[in-house]
Amino acid sequence: MPSFPLTQAVTLRGRRPRDLPVLRRWLADADAEWRRWDAPYFHAAATTASLLAYVERLERTPTRSDERVIDVDGECVGMVNRSQEEPAGGGWWDLGILIYDPAHWGHGIGTRALRLWVTATFDETDAHVLTFTTWGGNERMIHAARRLGFLEAARIREARLVDGARYDSVRLDLLRREWTSAEPTARP
Repeated sequence: MPSFPLTQAVTLRGRRPRDLPVLRRWLADADAEWRRWDAPYFHAAATTASLLAYVERLERTPTRSDERVIDVDGECVGMVNRSQEEPAGGGWWDLGILIYDPAHWGHGIGTRALRLWVTATFDETDAHVLTFTTWGGNERMIHAARRLGFLEAARIREARLVDGARYDSVRLDLLRREWTSAEPTARP
């Protein structure tokens, strides 16, 4: 596995035309490893069609401020997104992050990208609270969110069925007043 030092440049940026083949490759692959971690309770066959439609929409539309590419030294390695929870203007935004290639996992890239995305969301929106939702088996994602100061806000016990086993659905949250873009101190 390649080594990705912490000094490696991780940035968030708008999508470029050269990113589209990368996005299509990873999103269209029903057997991609990332699918085992990002909502694996949805069947890949059903989601592949919607992901392909999403890539086709990306090919036809300009980049949006609510979704960005995760760039590592000039390479598209994933995306972040955010959506405002209803009602609009209430200050609640839900965040998402996905790094496609397992070669980029376990090197702090996701945590750094999530830190950048939290900062951008607080800087660019009226966000009062940010949420992040995953399933109990995605321990790396839960750990990354907690390292940034997110706290567990809800746990729906045994709500997700993955490979015949039951897992909790986990929602974490972070208030604007609790955030600092510097290295936040760990909270219980």
